[in-house]
Order: sequence, then C-alpha cells, then structure tokens
Amino acid sequence: MTADTITTTTTGQPAIAATPDQNPPLLDIRGLTVEFATRNGTVQAVTAIDISVARGETIGIVGESGSGKSVTSYAVMRILDRAGRIAEGAVSFGGIDLRAAPEAVVRELRGREMSMIFQNPRAALNPIRPIGRQIEDVLLEHLQADRGNARARAIEALRKVRIGDPERRYHAYPFELSGGMCQRVVIAMAIACQPQLLIADEPTTGLDVTTQKTVMDLIVDLTRERGMSTILITHDLGLAAAYCDRVVVMEKGRVVETASAATIFSEPTHPYTRKLMRATPRPGGSLRALLPDGPGEAAGTMRSNQPPGGDLMVVRDLVKAYPRKGGSSDMVRRLLRRDAAPQDTSPFRAVDGISFTVGRGETLGLVGESGCGKSTTSMMITRLADITSGSILFDGTDIGAIPATRFARMDLRRRIQMVFQDPTDSLNPRYTAARAIMDPLLRLGPPQPAAALRARCAELADLVGLPVHLLDRFPHQLSGGQKARVGIARAIALNPDLVILDEPTAALDVSVQAVVLNLLQDLKQRLSMSYIFVSHDLNVVRLLCDRVIVMRGGRIVEQGPTDTVLNTPTSDYTRDLLSAIPHPPL
Repeated sequence: MTADTITTTTTGQPAIAATPDQNPPLLDIRGLTVEFATRNGTVQAVTAIDISVARGETIGIVGESGSGKSVTSYAVMRILDRAGRIAEGAVSFGGIDLRAAPEAVVRELRGREMSMIFQNPRAALNPIRPIGRQIEDVLLEHLQADRGNARARAIEALRKVRIGDPERRYHAYPFELSGGMCQRVVIAMAIACQPQLLIADEPTTGLDVTTQKTVMDLIVDLTRERGMSTILITHDLGLAAAYCDRVVVMEKGRVVETASAATIFSEPTHPYTRKLMRATPRPGGSLRALLPDGPGEAAGTMRSNQPPGGDLMVVRDLVKAYPRKGGSSDMVRRLLRRDAAPQDTSPFRAVDGISFTVGRGETLGLVGESGCGKSTTSMMITRLADITSGSILFDGTDIGAIPATRFARMDLRRRIQMVFQDPTDSLNPRYTAARAIMDPLLRLGPPQPAAALRARCAELADLVGLPVHLLDRFPHQLSGGQKARVGIARAIALNPDLVILDEPTAALDVSVQAVVLNLLQDLKQRLSMSYIFVSHDLNVVRLLCDRVIVMRGGRIVEQGPTDTVLNTPTSDYTRDLLSAIPHPPL
C-alpha cells in the first residue's frame, strides 16, 4: 500500500495531492529549519537543510553530536518534543507534505510507511512486556494482523531478523536478551509493516564489531529484499563508507557536503569533512595524526618501545562463576507465574581460568565481543567484584584474596582506579565537576584543607585539559568530551599505578575521541601509569596498546604484542574480529 492510498483510506478522500513527477524522490526535505524554545531563547538545531532520498537508496547522515542528525529524523517522523517545531521548509514523503498533513495521516504513515530504529534498543523496548507482544502491538495498531494471526506474524518477524528459536524468544523480556538481540527485536518491530522508508539512528552504538556487522548486514539484506529506502545516521565514517550509496555531512545544524560514498571519502571538499576523516582511526595511522593539527608521524610512535619495568600485576587462573538459578530472571519468572526453568543448573563461568600479566608502564588491550568476560575481568581486577577462584597479584600482594568490601577501605584501593564506559552515568548528577574530581581525595586521601583540595582539583583539571571555569558546572551542563575529562581527572586524582579504561571513548565523536586518546597516552607517560584498555574498537587498540588479549566465552584465545596479534593473528576468532571492522577508504 502506498503513502497516497493511506491518505485516501484514512480521511475518505485524498487530503494532500501527490507530487506530479516522473521519478520523484521518496523523501524530499527542502529548506528545513527546526527550532527549540529554551530558557535562554530560541535555538536553531537545524538550519535550511536540503536532503533527498530516492526509492531503494541508502544514504548516510554523518556528523558529530549536536550537528542536527537526529533532530532531522525526528522532524521527518513528526516526533519532536513540545519545545521543538519546524519553523521553515517542507518535508515531502511520497508526495505528501508531512508538515501540513493532519496528525491522523502522519500517525498512519508512522510505523506503517516510515519506521525508525532508535539508538538505544533497551530504552526503546517496554521492559515489562514480552518482546513478541510488543511486535504484535505494532502489527495490530497498523492493521497488519488480527488477534487470530498476530502471534504467528510476530514469530515470523523474529525469524526474519535471524533470532534463534523464535517461538521461545517470543516470551522473553528485554532484560533476558543481549544488546545485539534487543537491537534485532527493534529492527523486527521497525520492519514488521514493511515500510517504504527505514531510519536507523546510530543502530550499532555500543555493539561489538561482529554484532555490528551482523546487524548492518541484516538491515541491508532486509531493505534490499523489500526495496526499502534507508537513512543511516552515524558518526562512524567506516560504517557509512561500507553501507551507504550517498553520504550527507552535517555540522552545527547545516549540511556542509553531499556526495556519493566513494567520492566523499576519496575527495572530501569541506574542511569539516576532512577533519572527520583525519580523526577516524585506521590501520597504518597514529594517535597524533588523529588530531586536527597532528604531525602525522609514522604508525606506532606514540606507543612505548621500551620493555616494561617488571610486572605490576600477575593474574593466574582467574575464575568468576555465577549460579544460574535464583537470579533476577528466575525471580521475575516466578512473579509472573512462568513455569519455564533453566535447563542447565550448573554455575555459569563468565570468566573461565584466564592468566596474564600487566607490566609497569604498559598498556594492555582487552578485546572481544559483548559477553566475552572483559568487563567482569575489569571488575575483579579493580576489586569491585569478588573472584570465585584464582589469584590477582598486585605488586606482590594477592588482592584477589581480599573481599571487595574490605579492599575498598584499604590503602591499596587508591593505587587501582577505573575510567568507566559511560561518562554521563558514571558521574553523580548532583555533584559539580569539582566535587566529582575531589571525591576520591575526600574518601581515600589524607585530610586536607578546602583550599588545598580546590588547588589540587584545579591542577587535575589543567592536567586533563578541562577549563577551570567548568569546574562549577554539573554533568548535564558539560559536553561528552568534557564529562570524559572529568572521569579521567577523578581516576588519576590519587596518582594510581594502574588505571582500567572500560570503553572510555565508545560514546564519543571521532574528533573528541582523538583528543581523549592522545590525552590518555600523554598522562600515562607523564605519570608513569599502567593501563588496561577494554575495548571492541581494534583500530583504537592498535594505536594505543603495547600488548593485546583477545577473549571469547570467558577464555583467552590469543595474546601477544599488538602488532603481531592484529597483523598476523593465529586464531580464527581474531581474524573474524578484524574482518568485521568497517574501514573508510584509505
């Protein structure tokens, strides 16, 4: 059913005439300006942009946070919040003027002819409703199924997105699924009504490279099979290069460049596009070369070529096991009177007997897919979680034998710190930047006068490149890069020997990521720290790490010098990880 027939069946007559053109674009945005009312006056988030999408075409919209990518998609879908409005311009979909169309028409189009995959799949799903029922809701809302066949249609939708055992998964709740599985469910909901236009807003953020490739390949296959048009919103230039026909580059609410994917990566014309290209990690690059004014020295020069000065940490046969029964999943099942019991009652080993060392002054990379045990290992090393068996020798002391609650009060606690993955969630929203940085000093440091604490806070801010005037701001008043700097300053406040970096740049734009990575490298050299860098971005690991460990299923499948492991891997799994990375053309 076309967009034009929807207007007829909804209103009884053609409410808006179709554009008389031989080959009109499916989506045509002309002079679009979007404004938001704020306490400080009106702010233009998008200014006079022109974007068109042909039938069956995939375009990428790239740019940093705040460039207007998502706001553009919300305007197309007519889901701007109350403070936002389309001030000028036109948005035409299948000949229908979406700005002028009645809400009833747009509601019929939305989900049925235009559909959207949101950035955070867990936030997009109802946490207390089975995923199968949520797909049914979409089908029933748009009259694509009735009560008699809705369940079968929902199971078929799950099968289409390659979810194993869809009959059983139909009853699953979002918390019972991995991030990649939740993303597939969101895709199933988005395509359930076979829309003409699919908007994917950062659909792979936070996913490991193999899951990312699986999700993107799935989207491409489904859109080609059904002849859909796709808008891929991303800040990953490699992803745009690999999957898009054309690329639109946005900066500060404006379109600065539009061209075919091949052209925009081989011959970028706008300085901002060239800046994004330069800041994107790739094989053969260097950390300094990622910066706008980087000298572009030879690859690897930022990593230390000196052998570590002995072992700082020695991990032997480390195991973390969790009981399968009695967990939150079983509790919820009992509350909901679901009788299905786990088939396997043996303990689940999230980390299964791994051994490795961390040298003094060394950066060790820890990579692998989601669920491989990277974060669990990090939590045990930082003594935020107790171990099941094995040992963790830190500077000769077996800290693994010390309960986590006791270790938190010991002097050793100050020597091991952590930078968490999400700079927003890891900061107390009620603390200013200064209070967040002072927190470890107040908890673990010796008593100091307020003036001395403030001076140390200013010193740390200067060390991480955070302007001192931002210290009195709260997290919501800081950008992603500024919050990342607060997290780093907090972690180094006590001059630790070892810092665990858990995906510290995963949610950052490429240019901000470049600055933060160079900052981390400079701090390590200045303060003689060791790093454990947890990541799924192998291009970043290649630039930052001296050695790398590859994990899968709680075990180590390969480890060694970074260049050796990533250039001549011996494990098929490592080769699969490397082959799944999307690269912009060199």
